[in-house]
Parts: sequence; structure tokens; C-alpha cells
Amino acid sequence: MIKLLTSGRSEISARLSNCGHFSVKFSQIVGPACQKLSPDYSSTNIPDMPPCSFKPEEYKGMSKERMLQIRRQYCNPMIMKGTSYKNPVFVNQGYMQWLWDVDGKRYLDLFAGVATVSVGHCHPKVTAAAQEQLKRLWHTTIIYVYPAIHEYCEKLAAHMPDPLKMVYLTNSGSEANDLAMLMARFHTGNHDIITLRGSYHGGSPQTMGLTSYASYKFPVASNSGCSNTMCPDVFRGLWGGSHCRDSPVQTTRDCGCGQGHCMAKEQYIGQLKETLATSVPGRIAAFFAEPIQGVGGAVQYPKTYLKEAYELVRERGGVCIADEVQTGFGRTGSHFWGFQGHDVLPDIVTMAKGIGNGFPMGAVVTTPEVAASFAKCLHFNTFGGNPMACTVASAVLDVRIPSLLSWYILYGCGGVQKVSILSLKYVLCLSNNTAMNFKPNILQVSRDPLPTEDMLEIFEEVKDMGVLIGKGGLYGQTFRIKPPMCITKEDADFFLAVFNKCIHSYMERR
Repeated sequence: MIKLLTSGRSEISARLSNCGHFSVKFSQIVGPACQKLSPDYSSTNIPDMPPCSFKPEEYKGMSKERMLQIRRQYCNPMIMKGTSYKNPVFVNQGYMQWLWDVDGKRYLDLFAGVATVSVGHCHPKVTAAAQEQLKRLWHTTIIYVYPAIHEYCEKLAAHMPDPLKMVYLTNSGSEANDLAMLMARFHTGNHDIITLRGSYHGGSPQTMGLTSYASYKFPVASNSGCSNTMCPDVFRGLWGGSHCRDSPVQTTRDCGCGQGHCMAKEQYIGQLKETLATSVPGRIAAFFAEPIQGVGGAVQYPKTYLKEAYELVRERGGVCIADEVQTGFGRTGSHFWGFQGHDVLPDIVTMAKGIGNGFPMGAVVTTPEVAASFAKCLHFNTFGGNPMACTVASAVLDVRIPSLLSWYILYGCGGVQKVSILSLKYVLCLSNNTAMNFKPNILQVSRDPLPTEDMLEIFEEVKDMGVLIGKGGLYGQTFRIKPPMCITKEDADFFLAVFNKCIHSYMERR
């Protein structure tokens, strides 16, 4: 286990040195301004893209113009609205951490299909397993007994702590969260559910009620009984200090808290208590939280916040639900599940995305008690746990090797801050789950984000230089870096140099 604290630096260094990929130097003082990375990235020091021996097939399909014409004429306009980049990427083929467009240009994929491709595009072992199953049996359902689902459920349960051993398979994260809501209400006999502001838990009519993010809400009646409480964001929130998070990089906010005491955490817990006292009945069904907010900007909470929140919820008859759709399956580096980094044990865990390396799949894992309550009704899923999905997901568990390279990226971004007027005010790094929030000027006290158009300008230029990253946050202020876990030190070096160049270019244009 890696403790993301000053006292854990030597342990982290040892883990990094022994992983066979890279080494990184840690400074003696915690804080963004004091952390250094060995490589020195200047605005002109841009390396060549790391080599790749894989040769993609030559593209011989329809033209880019025809694809866009069809997209405009026959695809729902929402698809066009969701297209990233002013000049779109026309993807043709992928292999491990690489994507190629229809013109043969290669990209380093550091967003992995929105944090979904966990072990690499078309990973050979996963591909081989899928091909074998495809020849044997494409589809059947749980009305029959077949090996793939039982083999996978046993394997997944082995990765869960007791008593989280009861598995129900779905097709997506939204569907998993939808089902978790139903399980919680049926088990507790209560209706109201609390989530954190800025959370994203899905876009179905049910989960839209859970989601607390205006961009993903519609002016229609969504699930009732969902309330939200203040997100404990120690960077942009009302309260925060320089020692709040379990992270080697903290905010630069003033902090006078003593050892073992966090004023910010107490204030945010106070907000949850007020929500419980004013917005919901005395008995509730559940508390829903991502271990780290994903779409909302990769927000990491103060130490022990979730532990105290879980206690308050259980006192009121509710169950605690961990949404691991983006943080699960080793993506946080230090633990297989994000909730483990908070030293809590949920009653229900939902997962998707990395579970199948891009194959549509999700799951809800819960305790025998919650599962027994749910079994009193009847719920059937035609495609959930079908042989293809289970075979792919099983292969993913077999090949997963969590990477710690985001530690390396983290310290490299500290170097970007030092050479740029643009302030890298907040870097959250849990392995392969990195985010950067920017504010306009290092001299300003304000934590207001950079304007959206400026963020998109940098975002576009990073793509043009051959690197694909994501964006998010309530105000579009976050660059999200969630690569396949097969990236190398050379890949990280290339990204850091490209990113630094783009920041320099942006500042020169200003």
C-alpha cells in the first residue's frame, strides 16, 4: 500500500525504482513548488514520438468528408455535439497505448476512450480470448448455466474484500448505478439518496437524479428522492488547506491545522450534517460517492471525509455505495479499488469502463444481506453477463498490471508550472488517474478557472502534436489524463514535453 504522504516518499520511491519502468526524484519538501522531476523540459526540447513496432492496416474505407456528411445527415445531432476537437480525429485502428487515424497518423492515447481502455487497445491476450469465445458461443442468458459467467463472478469476487462477494452483471455504468439505487431502496425500505455536487453517475432517467452536473441534466422529470451535498473540494471549494489530501501534491491554500486535525474536512462534514437535517427524512436509503470525482474534475477529498460520511449515513439507516466506474480495477495505483484508499468498506460497489477494456460491461457487487433483500423481487437483464462480456472481462483481470507512471507525470507537471506563467494550481495524481486544473495567472489569489476557449485552445494543440487527453470539470477547467496502463516512461516524457510546449505557445500568443 502506498500512503500518499510525506512520510511515504521513500516507500513510493522504492516502488517506482523496482517496477522496472522508470525512476523519479522526490523533493524534500511537500508542495507543488518544491517537487522536481529529473528531466528538464524546455519550450524547444520536444522529442520524437516514441517508436512503435506495430504496423496498422492501410485504411481503404470511406472518406472523411463522407463520414462527416453521414454524421450530420443520419446521426442524432447529440453525437456531433459530443465530438471532441475543432478538427476531429478520424480513428481507424488501435494497439496498446496507440491510435492511428485514417491518414496513418499515430497518436499517444492518454484518455483511453474516457478512462475505459485499461490494459491497452486490442491487447493480444484479451483479443485472443475474445476470438476463442466468439467461435464457441456469442450469446446466451442467465436462464441457462454456462461456464463463462461463473468463472468470471468467482474471479471478480476474489478481488473484493469480505463481505462484498455477491455479483450482478450489467452492460454499463449507468445501468449498474441504476440497479444499485434499486437495491438500496429495496433493502432499506427508505427512498432518499444523497450524492455530492459535481458528481456524475449516469445519464439514464434514474441516474440523472443522482448526477449533480448541469451539463448532464435535462428539463424533464428525473428520479425523485435524490439530494446533493457540498463536494469536499479543497482546491475550489469554500474550505481547504495545504495538508488536506492523501497526496504528495497539495494545494497552496493557507493551513493552520495541527496533526490529525483538518478544519476543511470538518466544515464539509458539517455541510453533510446540514443536508441530513434539512433536505431528507430521518431515515435514508443511501449515500452515493465516487472515491475520486471523475467527470466533475478529478476531485480528491480531505482525509477521513468518506469514513465520517459513511458513519453518518449508516446511523440513519442508509447503505454506502462506492461508484468505481472510473476509479476501479487498479486505476488509482495504490489500491485495486478507490474506496480502499479511504479506508472504508461500502455496502454496494458499482463498476464499468475498465472492467472490459472497452467491451460494454458493468457490475454491481454487494453483501449477502443486500443481495438477499433484492432477491425478493425479480430482475432480469438480457445481455448482462453474456459469454462474450465475461470472457473479455476475465482476460482483463488476468493481464492487468497496474502502472505507477502517473507519479512520473505528476512531477513532470510540477516542472511545467515552474517554467510557465500559467499556474498549475492543482495536480491530482493517483496512478493513471491524473488531472490538472488551471487558473489564469500565477499572481492571482483567485482560484477561478481559465476561460473555456483558452482551455480548448491548449487541448487542440496537444492533439495536433500527437497526444490525446481529456477534459472535464464543472467549468471545463480540467485536463484529464487517464491512459491505458501499458504506457512507458518514454511515453510520459513525450507527453510532458508536448504539454510544456503547448503551454509555452499559449503564453506567447497571449
